[in-house]
Amino acid sequence: MTQIKKFLPYFIAILAAFLAAGIFIAALGFNPFKAYETIFSTSFRTPNGFIQTLIKWVPLTLLALAFTVPLSSGKFNIGAEGQMIVGGIGSAAVGIIFADLPPALLIPLIILAGILAGSLWGLISAWLLYQFNINEILTTVLLNFVSFSLIDYVCTGPWRDPAAGHPTTIPIGENGFLPMLIDQPPLNIGVLLALVATVGVYLYTNKTTAGYELVVTGANPRASKVHGINIRQMFLFSMVIGAALAGLSGAIEVSGTHNRLIEGMHSNFPTLGLIIGLIARGKNQAVPFVAFFIAILEVGASAMQRTLLIPVQVVLIMEALILIFILLSDLIRRRQK
Repeated sequence: MTQIKKFLPYFIAILAAFLAAGIFIAALGFNPFKAYETIFSTSFRTPNGFIQTLIKWVPLTLLALAFTVPLSSGKFNIGAEGQMIVGGIGSAAVGIIFADLPPALLIPLIILAGILAGSLWGLISAWLLYQFNINEILTTVLLNFVSFSLIDYVCTGPWRDPAAGHPTTIPIGENGFLPMLIDQPPLNIGVLLALVATVGVYLYTNKTTAGYELVVTGANPRASKVHGINIRQMFLFSMVIGAALAGLSGAIEVSGTHNRLIEGMHSNFPTLGLIIGLIARGKNQAVPFVAFFIAILEVGASAMQRTLLIPVQVVLIMEALILIFILLSDLIRRRQK
């Protein structure tokens, strides 16, 4: 009964968001019931729909964790977008330069390059915070803009694909393509890598002493410092881990989804990652479930636009409303205490 009371405000918030979005859809002259039926049935109606949902789930989960892991220590990583891009650049560089390596070597190198590139990009903000106490929100956001210039340079530079009509590199070596779990519809092992990363984050933050220190630092930095925890190191470490997860998502996009670096490949995943992290209220263990729900909405939104001609932005409004209503429910609950 206690658990039902705990989650009831969130169910009410989600229902309120769908009700408000339904009114908006009706005001546009569309049938909200058909819209919702399309959204929630697309991911489960066909194998392809479910596979597309899993493919979207991968970057959404990793980028949400890139936000929630630093949040566990009380820090805000708003730079997952840039970290994902730089991770993709690192993976593409390795995949192109070492294209002739055998798969057993090239695939791990590509994944490792993405993780290291992303973590090094996050380390810049973490070091500035650690050394000069410069706010991480400012530095991570500014570094996003630097990453935009980097990917533009790489995709239009010596590795550009002249046959592409969009800034894109040539493909990485075929030996660097992630192996397939299913050939038709195609699903690569990126989903397993994301699952392993998710479980690893949960075990680290919930089952280890170092993870406990990280969480305690976020809960009460002053008390943590009094009890001998180096909170500045915790801040730095959490930012680097979050950036590494974002870099991993970039590596999977390059090696598994596109097999090349594409400007704009990050799509709206980083923004949705922030929304997912906030809806999950910063809880790492809740992220994969919230991410799957958002992936269903995203896949359903595309189908809704194709079949009913309803603008895909309606789902973005719905996702924003869910977040707003959940935050309002938290505010109301705190005031009632």
